[in-house]
Amino acid sequence: MNLPPTHEEFTALQEALVVANRRSELLNGELVLVRTERDLLKERLNKFMRKIFAAKSEVSTQSQKDMFFVFNEAEVLGAQAQPASQEDVDTNDDGVDVPAHKRAKRGRKPLDPALARHVVRHELPESERVCPHDGATLKEIGVEASEQLDIIPQQVRVIRHERVKYACPCCDGTLRLAPKPAQVIPKGLFSEGLLAWVIASKYCDGLPLYRQAALLGRFGGGDLSRNTMAASIVRVGQAVQPIINLLRDHLLDAPLTYGDETQIQVLKEPGKSAQSKSYMWVQMTQGSGPDGTGPPIRLFAYSPSRSTAAAQILYAGMRGGTVLMTDGYAVYDQISSANRLVHLACWAHCRRDFNDALQALPKHARGPDQLAAQFMALIGKLYAVESRGRDLKLGAEELLEQRQLHSMPVLKQMEALLLANLHSVLPGSLLGKALHYLSSQWPKLCLYVTRGAYPIDNNACENSIRPFVIGRRAWLFADTVAGANASANLYSLLQTCTANGVDGYRYLRALLVALPTAQTADDYEALLPWSIAMPAD
Repeated sequence: MNLPPTHEEFTALQEALVVANRRSELLNGELVLVRTERDLLKERLNKFMRKIFAAKSEVSTQSQKDMFFVFNEAEVLGAQAQPASQEDVDTNDDGVDVPAHKRAKRGRKPLDPALARHVVRHELPESERVCPHDGATLKEIGVEASEQLDIIPQQVRVIRHERVKYACPCCDGTLRLAPKPAQVIPKGLFSEGLLAWVIASKYCDGLPLYRQAALLGRFGGGDLSRNTMAASIVRVGQAVQPIINLLRDHLLDAPLTYGDETQIQVLKEPGKSAQSKSYMWVQMTQGSGPDGTGPPIRLFAYSPSRSTAAAQILYAGMRGGTVLMTDGYAVYDQISSANRLVHLACWAHCRRDFNDALQALPKHARGPDQLAAQFMALIGKLYAVESRGRDLKLGAEELLEQRQLHSMPVLKQMEALLLANLHSVLPGSLLGKALHYLSSQWPKLCLYVTRGAYPIDNNACENSIRPFVIGRRAWLFADTVAGANASANLYSLLQTCTANGVDGYRYLRALLVALPTAQTADDYEALLPWSIAMPAD
């Protein structure tokens, strides 16, 4: 006969059950934590794998490409279509009207008419210039022309400077020597033309010095030392510092400045290891001068750190009330407050975060109902307004009207969606980070709709950085701090030339010839990319 449990046994069983329940709850909590950590790590892994192997384009679907067209589809189609007359209307016709369009001309594009032409005439031999019908001699009535693009490879030559000496034939008391024009590198091995070619090849074409040395050797330049080439570049970069100072003065005087930064590795930097990170800061303006109508400027500046102190040196002198467009890096907030600037944030950075969150999902889950996709669609509507303004070439006041009419409702819709989901998503996830970034930048993101002249993003500055980033993949690092500063100066000159439609090689060649004779501020002002007198080739 089974006896019922005693009171002590029953109590012990209850305590054991409570302990088991607590352990189960702890295990369930640990399981949830482990699953969450697993999901976050998988998300990070997918992001890194996509950076390595996936396409770099942020355009994800065809519907996104069509977004700008859909926004203004009715007006575009209405402008293209012709009004139908009453005679053309057929109520029984089930066809579809196709709007007319202008077909692009097929065929090869013509070659640049500014290029020199070398004419090669192809003539019939004398024996074939006879008419087969009556034996008369054929006369030339014209030509049938076709053109091919040709190239003359680099020609390496030696410039021999001969300074003529003069003496009196009657006595030994007079001896004179013809002076040699001043050079940017006194007693330098390389001419101004070769210096300009080496610099343009490295900083415009991303060609490292060892490849240039091999290329020059193949064309007869002999065994050139890369150390000599590098030292010459550093000295040129130091010599152009007065031009950089003038460009900075013009840039800081502009009403709108873009800012960004990227990494650079400097091997021999005091107090830092060769593997540590340094930074190249980039500033640009689309229109210099107080009224913003001057030439565009691109400036690079090297700094060993990404600190506020480094940024304060670069942005010191900006007028209060002018506009600064940057990403969400906190240092720019301090710069903006210290200089009383209008600080705009970049919508492209926000969209990039949501795109990362969306792309981290499995392909079958990347539908339009995903929260990240909803934000991307709304941001696409904001850019549709900007695209329409560019297509119609709207002025600042007209663009402001379009932004107030179309962009403001989208911003209100996005703000409501943000507030509804900000605290319901795990902050450490990619989507959570995108939401919190959007929340932290929201006041600065919305400022662009208050003025038609304000940009929506910092893409212009990122495009200015791209040549530096592409070149960095080839030359990899700077050896010394002096080399990094020289590279910053030379990148500034060449990218400013590109922004102004000036050939960088021709500008450098003219600048290096004229620079040693410049003495006053007006002399240096005349050597800016948009002012210098280019010599005839």
